[in-house]
Amino acid sequence: MQLPVQQSCARCEDISETSTATGRVFAWFPIDHALKKAESACRKAGLVVDASLEEMRLTLSIENGCLATMLGALEENLTSEEAKSTRVLFKEGKADPTMQDVAQVITLTQFAARVNSEWLIALLKESRLTSHFQPIVNCRDTTEIFAHEALLRGWGRDGSPISPGRIFDAARDADLLFQLDLAARRSAIERARFHALKSCLFINFTPTAIYDPACCLRSTVRAINEAQISPEQVVFEVIESDRTTNMEHLLSILAYYRKHGFRVALDDLGAGYSSLNLIHQLKPNFIKLDMELIRDVDKDEYKAMVATKLLEMAQSLDVETIAEGIETEGELAWAQSHGVTYVQGYLIAKPEEQPVSTFKRAA
Repeated sequence: MQLPVQQSCARCEDISETSTATGRVFAWFPIDHALKKAESACRKAGLVVDASLEEMRLTLSIENGCLATMLGALEENLTSEEAKSTRVLFKEGKADPTMQDVAQVITLTQFAARVNSEWLIALLKESRLTSHFQPIVNCRDTTEIFAHEALLRGWGRDGSPISPGRIFDAARDADLLFQLDLAARRSAIERARFHALKSCLFINFTPTAIYDPACCLRSTVRAINEAQISPEQVVFEVIESDRTTNMEHLLSILAYYRKHGFRVALDDLGAGYSSLNLIHQLKPNFIKLDMELIRDVDKDEYKAMVATKLLEMAQSLDVETIAEGIETEGELAWAQSHGVTYVQGYLIAKPEEQPVSTFKRAA
């Protein structure tokens, strides 16, 4: 079934470079004392500055290469709290801000991180991202592949790998998580199409990178349509350890997915303090037990007790369960004896560029 598609979300699509651009920076300050300090520092640095106390705003003309000068002047004279509370917008050319620019306004701290993360912007613009696939198999019969989880991978211009952790950490600091999360979803769907994946496809998503489901997920819907993948084949994972604190927002995202026929999974269950409440609130189709909880679960009585209670609750709610991070025969045996539905981990198979079609133990 083809899903209705609207235009793309400008907030998620914007990956413009700023470090060498020419234009204007608009900075809104929390207090007049901070504005005056910033104005004085920028003038001393030789920058062209226009100050408005009424609007608590500085407007700085930016030529090639002087963003670093501006940031240096501000970082040396503002406290960390003032920097976090100052809002910044960069616009190329001489246009004034409009209401359409609101979504592009970020903190001074984030703006500085973005300027210093040009390698990440280049990674996104040059599409140096791909997805590897790790199988999720039937717990009772590990030769039966149920699904594959798409895991983001990136590489430098010299072909060297860049760890997913470094990529996501830089995106959070630079307020590029919207763009990275979108790129990761697109990559997962495109690579699944390329490999003609027949199993279910699990795709991670970050709730804080989606401010409006109907707006931010348009290109994801388009990619699924173009790949001719059935919505029923796609499972979106919400990562508990990186979820939004706004439960209504998260519920609206999941409602959007379900409305269009997708299923949802709660990832990293057991990693946070509110795991039990989340099962009731989100009502996922699947829960994935966190790999740290599963590690040595066959030897650790405390972990076994916590995992058992989570499994009992899931089973009482008819929610299917997945044990992540299975690395030993003992962990697999424990999962099998406690009614886990599916398992995933290095004992089964490592993530690979080519999805496996038959079970094999990782070397």
